[in-house]
Amino acid sequence: MRTAIGLIVGLFATVVQGAPLEPIVGIDAQPLAAQAQRVAQALELRGAPLTGERRAKLDAALKAETPLSRVTGIQSALDPLCLAVVNINPESRVKVEPGPAARELWQHGWRVFLVKVHNEAGVTAPLRVSSPNALNMLKTSTAAAKPAVSIPPEVFEQRWLELAIYDDQPLGKTLSGFDVEYRVVELYSRDLGKREAKLEFDVGQGTQDLGFRNELSVLFTVQPSVEVTLDIIDHDGKPTTGQFVFTDEQGRVYPAKARRVAPDLYFHDQVYRHHGEHVLLPPGKYKSVYTRGPEYRVLEREITVPVAKTHRESFRLQRWIKLADLGWYSGDHHVHAAGCKHYESPSEGVQPADMMRHILGEDLNVGCVLSWGPCWYYQKQFFDGKIHKLSLPSYLMRYDVEVSGFPSSHAGHLCLLRLKEDDYPGTSTIEEWPSWDLPVLKWGKEQGGVVGFSHSGWGLQVPATKLPTLDMPKFDGIGANEYVVDTVHGVCDFISTVDTPSIWELNVWYHTLNCGMTTRISGETDFPCIYGERVGLGRSYVKLDPQAGLDYDRWADGIRDGRCYVSDGLGHLLDFTVNGLGVGEAGSAGRKSVLAAKSGEPLKVNVRAAALLAEKPRDEIRSQPLDKKPYWHVERARVGNSRQVPVELIVNGHAVEQKMIDADGDLDSVSFEYRLKFSSWVAVRIFPSAHTNPVFVEVDNKPIRASKSSAQWCLEAVDICWQQKQAKIRESERAAAVAAYDVARDAYRKVLAEANDD
Repeated sequence: MRTAIGLIVGLFATVVQGAPLEPIVGIDAQPLAAQAQRVAQALELRGAPLTGERRAKLDAALKAETPLSRVTGIQSALDPLCLAVVNINPESRVKVEPGPAARELWQHGWRVFLVKVHNEAGVTAPLRVSSPNALNMLKTSTAAAKPAVSIPPEVFEQRWLELAIYDDQPLGKTLSGFDVEYRVVELYSRDLGKREAKLEFDVGQGTQDLGFRNELSVLFTVQPSVEVTLDIIDHDGKPTTGQFVFTDEQGRVYPAKARRVAPDLYFHDQVYRHHGEHVLLPPGKYKSVYTRGPEYRVLEREITVPVAKTHRESFRLQRWIKLADLGWYSGDHHVHAAGCKHYESPSEGVQPADMMRHILGEDLNVGCVLSWGPCWYYQKQFFDGKIHKLSLPSYLMRYDVEVSGFPSSHAGHLCLLRLKEDDYPGTSTIEEWPSWDLPVLKWGKEQGGVVGFSHSGWGLQVPATKLPTLDMPKFDGIGANEYVVDTVHGVCDFISTVDTPSIWELNVWYHTLNCGMTTRISGETDFPCIYGERVGLGRSYVKLDPQAGLDYDRWADGIRDGRCYVSDGLGHLLDFTVNGLGVGEAGSAGRKSVLAAKSGEPLKVNVRAAALLAEKPRDEIRSQPLDKKPYWHVERARVGNSRQVPVELIVNGHAVEQKMIDADGDLDSVSFEYRLKFSSWVAVRIFPSAHTNPVFVEVDNKPIRASKSSAQWCLEAVDICWQQKQAKIRESERAAAVAAYDVARDAYRKVLAEANDD
């Protein structure tokens, strides 16, 4: 059955722009006929089938009595669809002339044309087409290097076209070498109205003809697509913001990714729309996939866009869980508005309204937009030491700082939240900031900030696949490297998780907890540098009083106090308590999460757990090793081919008991009972999908000294970290750094002397 877009493209193709082409004769009919049939199949596959009249004309030509009538008839049927005629002379020089097809395109849609090739040289190389009006967007991103490249607006304005030659089956990737054949070319327009494009054809280096005759300037008329208004209704019947992926019957994403401008981003399949906003779609059938972050179900249905000026579609979203109603508010404290994949001008990036749209579209209660090295001087204008004015009662956005691209970056990138001032004292440029992390963390804490390490696993790579491990990392990256020192000084509130391999992140944390340190974990995405798919892939869920509502200061305090769990959004661990003490609540002597217990006293551990797995396992995720993306995902926790995941009780880094829950979206009450032999920390996890912060259980008033092996590991880690970092610490700061590292060594030596045997 022909699609609506196919019908319209067919109608366009019947309008002859120029005079008919003279047929090329004196060639064999059989190979031309075979290729013509493959071209007809290719056009149908691309959603632009021949009209009934043109198909009948081609069929008649294929059955003509004489070879000459078949040769001329086939060309007569296909030539009117040709945008260009390419001639390759006996010396393999390429020149191009206009074809008779109508120069009409769809705004935000693809149009299919033919290119006729007269191949006098018998070339069998690929036919290539390019244009100075087409733009391949910058698509570079690594964890360690974040480029800053600007594209001038006037250049971006001229790059309105996307084009590609279709070279899949039933056609081939190269020319056949026969005298005459047809190739399929597809063009997409970002803009509306009259637009001129220069098309350049070649079959390899040195094949362009002299005098620019391989170039063709074409003035297109770009027809408007249909303005499709989206009614987006939340689970409670209220208008909301949704996330949508529209694909046509060929699997092409709309709006076309490479042509997008903010707030739509080229590296996303999805777009975000508020209720009542629209997308531009050419007439046709589309698969629409829609959701709103991991707490919503992913739904799918087909829509048909008619030939009309406007159209309207309604979408009702479905939740599987709403944590905010249960007092747990989600946040991602590592989001960037510039750098990495942001393309239009990475050194400047996108505006606050664009970032707020993404926060709303992923149902993220708190989004922290961090300015950092490449975009520092532009994005810092949005920092004002308070939540942004675009924030809503249930959705807060705040601008803060990632210390990345600064002199201390080699020791680990820092995430500085809730700052009052974003310029380090006495500095006017980032090059003047300290060259190691401890002074920066202290400064952040002194002004009431909540501070810690970003993408913690980088530099802490270990070969182990189970926790804990005594494997020693090289401390040669930009994650939580100096953390083993800074946690001793009491100035590191958290290390981040979820956006690097789970073993690398958690192992260093487990060892320091075993030594009595109390730094917590948080969840982050590092959008769009480590993960460009969406904000909120890594989350911290913080417990707040639902009657009081969402408040940024209390949310940040929850990160600092450990009144939170980390998650991929698909696994959840709520209301974790040990003997009734909730994680992050005031316990012994008013200390947060500290429980006083007596030797031999049983611990009663309770948690409410939920997870959501699809019925069918996703092997493309669970078959990946733990150091391959996605690093945290509930699919990795699936037990066999069931729909169950284990909830594990963790004591001093070891899983001592587990209970299964069905990952069907329902909340389950899970309980454990355990007796400690000595002071220990206790947590619960669904590995690697969700992890609580610990409750610190002090048995008979003794500090936690859980493992001699961990103390020895931390002591050696300080030395290795120093060996890696000292050369990049300024001479003027090195004495202070030596002293700080010595304090850490002394602390771990003391713990080692007091620690329990493993």
